[in-house]
Amino acid sequence: MHLIYPAFLFALLTLAIPVIIHLFNFRKFQKVNFSNVQFLKEIQEQQASRRNLKERLILAARLLALFFLVLAFARPYFNTQNTNKAGRQNAVSIFVDNSYSMQALNREGALLDDAKQKAKEIASAYNINDRFQLLTQDFEGRHQRLLSRDEFNDAVDQVKISSQSRGLQQIINRQQSMLHTQQGAVKSLYIISDLQKNMASGRVKTDSSIAVSLIQLKSGKLPNVAVDSVWLLSAVHRPGESEKLVVRLHNYADEKADKIPLKVLINGAQKALGSYTIPARAVQNDTLAFMGLQAGWQQGLVQLQDNPVTFDNQFYFSFNVSRQMHVLLIDGGTPNAYLKAAFAADLFFAVQRVPDGNVDYANLGSLPMVVVSDVKAISAGLAQQLKTYVAKGGTLVVFPAADADFANYRTFLQPMNAAYPEKLISENIKVARLNKQSPVFKNVFEGFPENPDLPLVKKYYQLSAPRGQQDNLMQLSNGQVFWAGYNSGRGKVYVAAVSLNDDFSNLPRHALFVPVLFRIALLSGHDMPLFYTLGNEETLEIPQVQISEKQILTLVKGGQTTIPDVRQQEGSTLLYLSDQLHETGIYTLKKQDSTLATLAFNDNGTESDLSYLSQARLRELLPKTTALLTGGNASLKGIVAETNFGTQLWKLCIILALIFLAAEILLIRYFKPGKQVAKQPV
Repeated sequence: MHLIYPAFLFALLTLAIPVIIHLFNFRKFQKVNFSNVQFLKEIQEQQASRRNLKERLILAARLLALFFLVLAFARPYFNTQNTNKAGRQNAVSIFVDNSYSMQALNREGALLDDAKQKAKEIASAYNINDRFQLLTQDFEGRHQRLLSRDEFNDAVDQVKISSQSRGLQQIINRQQSMLHTQQGAVKSLYIISDLQKNMASGRVKTDSSIAVSLIQLKSGKLPNVAVDSVWLLSAVHRPGESEKLVVRLHNYADEKADKIPLKVLINGAQKALGSYTIPARAVQNDTLAFMGLQAGWQQGLVQLQDNPVTFDNQFYFSFNVSRQMHVLLIDGGTPNAYLKAAFAADLFFAVQRVPDGNVDYANLGSLPMVVVSDVKAISAGLAQQLKTYVAKGGTLVVFPAADADFANYRTFLQPMNAAYPEKLISENIKVARLNKQSPVFKNVFEGFPENPDLPLVKKYYQLSAPRGQQDNLMQLSNGQVFWAGYNSGRGKVYVAAVSLNDDFSNLPRHALFVPVLFRIALLSGHDMPLFYTLGNEETLEIPQVQISEKQILTLVKGGQTTIPDVRQQEGSTLLYLSDQLHETGIYTLKKQDSTLATLAFNDNGTESDLSYLSQARLRELLPKTTALLTGGNASLKGIVAETNFGTQLWKLCIILALIFLAAEILLIRYFKPGKQVAKQPV
């Protein structure tokens, strides 16, 4: 047994007081003179030994009552592994999980309400002078301080459901960082959560100097289907054309989901409708088609009807339908008639032609496609800018000049992992094969003839072997590459083995030339993502926006306005959100009063999987010193008090003190041992 306040044992000296009173409180007899003995009716006789027994029992009761009263103030307890620092101030960090999954119900009601009640119980188990930190999924700055018990209870009452979702290691690290600032205090942290499986994938590390306790709240198993992602099959979106949206549905339940209704809304109008059956624990992709879109930014919403879990039934996306697609043609000073004629066939393409020495580098980032032709040698500055452009998602098409500088083209194309011309070969040869599995040709031909009319070649450049992945569009009969694409960063580089003139081949006049150029252009769209994920996207990259010192960019959603930190980099503008957005939905990016873009934000989806960590799995992931507390039929307050302060005996001491005080009263009033009555004749 140990004592929290052993200094109170000095009060045991007061036990001498009843003893002194007992020793010096002898009965003194007083002599009384009577004139006649007839007044003595009765004489009570009592043996001295029996009288002394009563006095000693009363003395013992007084001593024991006083002893247990003093012992109660000294706070005795039986020691446990966590109570070796009793008597010092405690610094306690309590995490209350307020993620979407805490909206589920158990016997106590919503899990969040149960978690808030348990947080208050834990705080009540500590002393009035101990200090507490409240932490939630939001990781708010105002929660990075210690509170008194009353302040803590008030803060707990204000906790609401949040879209944030953190891992178990993140939470513990955040709590420990706060507790490490409290020198000399006894440190403890608690995590009150449903502990979904997604919260911990590997072993969790904790500080051995901090006591860690987990309280898991459980709800019944609930079926749930959610939208994991969406994407459009077309890279470039044109007004009035058909669009195909692929929706990835995920059934997180252990049972099949039957006939889940789904609809797609564009700018508030319903565009597609479907009903899907998804096997248990399966992922399913479904394609929905719609059309009739006007030019401009489109606000999309995929909506499920899936009860009782509804927090993930909406998925937002946005994209831009362009009136025109801008294409930049770079040449050596003389316009290429074939390229000009090809893009003039469709008014959707807005073509700008510039010589290689007059390229506006600042505008490159906004162009989906750049075509370089008839340039003998690419300058170092242009080569670097085009490399940056491709790395950020642009599409570059290169037709070497008739008198190409091989060394220069190697320096230009090799850093982008693309093939480059090595030597000129003069021979009459024919294109022998089209790669129908290439994205450029895939799903283009309804039927393909056995002997197609393919381009004829008089001379060509032998291309080097590429270092990266190669997408052969056309191949010569001798196995040499005629036209191929190469991935570079987020973009792509297409290199042809011929110059665009009749001396090399009939490709510029061939029926395949225009369709292939158009397909490359339509696949080259590098619009901003359809959606962003809250919590994961702290930095957004958009096409370069020129702003003055007095101009600001804002993200607006309803009455909410957010001002991101804006930084310019080569070819693009970066928006730093710094965890400022907390609501899903569609946000409008504005420069003053003009709209630059429409951005969609969704939750990260981890909360949709309502599977929970078992006790056995938690034991594997957590250190052995971690306590897994469950309220059960007992009070969580009592469990926490016993875990941290041992088995407290002060209440028992108070009870025993009262019992011995009662015994003293009963002895004085009713215990009269050995009384004898002697009657004398008068």
